[in-house]
Formats: sequence, C-alpha cells, structure tokens
Amino acid sequence: MAYYWFELWEESYEEGSPPARWGEFADAFIDHFSPTETEVARAAEFEYLRQGILSVPDYHMRFTYLSKYGIYMLPTMEARVRRLVQGLSPLVINDAATTALNSNMNYGKMVAFAQAIKTRKLRNKIEREGSNKARSVGNFGGSSGGGRLAFRGGSSGPSQSFAQSSASAPPSGLSQ
Repeated sequence: MAYYWFELWEESYEEGSPPARWGEFADAFIDHFSPTETEVARAAEFEYLRQGILSVPDYHMRFTYLSKYGIYMLPTMEARVRRLVQGLSPLVINDAATTALNSNMNYGKMVAFAQAIKTRKLRNKIEREGSNKARSVGNFGGSSGGGRLAFRGGSSGPSQSFAQSSASAPPSGLSQ
C-alpha cells in the first residue's frame, strides 16, 4: 500500500521540479498514513499504559512503540525510566521504583532489572506453592493412620496415591 501511495505521490510532482527532500516526503507520508487523530489516540494510550497481564518484554515493546507518540513526556532518560516504572505491575513496581530512585539506572538496565525481579518473584511463588502443597498433602492424605477410613478398617490406598500424584505435579496457572 505504501509503495502504491509513493508512486502516486511521485507522479504528482511536476516535471522539471527539483527532487523532493526527505522532510517533504516524511511529512506527506505521515499526513497520509498517520492522521492526527491516530497520533492523539496513541499519545493517550501511552499516557495510560500499564503492564497489566503483559510480560515485562511485551510491556517494554508496547512502551517503546507508543513512546514516540508521547515523546513530550520523556524529555530525559530519567523521565523515560520513571515512566516505564510507573506502568509496571504491582509484582515488580516496588523494587524497580526503589532501584530507579537510588541509582542512575538507564532505560535498558531498568527493563532487564524489572524482568529479573518478576522472574525471581514468580519462582519464589512457585516454590511457596510447592511447599504449601507438600504440607497439605502430608496433613490430609498421608499415612498417619488416622481418618475415617482407618477407623472403619478401610484402606487409605486411593488417598495416598492421589496425594503422591498431586505432590509431584507442577503448579499450574502461572504464566509470565
């Protein structure tokens, strides 16, 4: 589509006129393919951008794409880092904000730092859930000899096999 538009644009130049400058071409291209309304909408989207359920790399990509529409909000590297941190998920924001305030963290380092924080916190959460599951399995499905089946003289085999299979199953439902 852009190439066809370029051919039409190029043909619209009068014969014998000087070649178009890059600035003229860029302005005409932006005017045609990126109307002002779209730019205003993207600037608002950037202003309210939050990580939400996005992974840190996906949030970073969206932040980078939209930042060109909100360039007025990012006059310095500090402002860029601060804005990135403001949109991070609650899982990451406290550590990232503290680090941004206490060091001269540049944008690239902050993205890597935020990803490392999220990975570490998710790993800790998985480990906690694993140990909680192991404790609950030990208390309820175990071979302690108690319980209704043992009292009635029944077998506790099925509950043990269920406990063993659930203890070895990895936690589910976690994604970055």
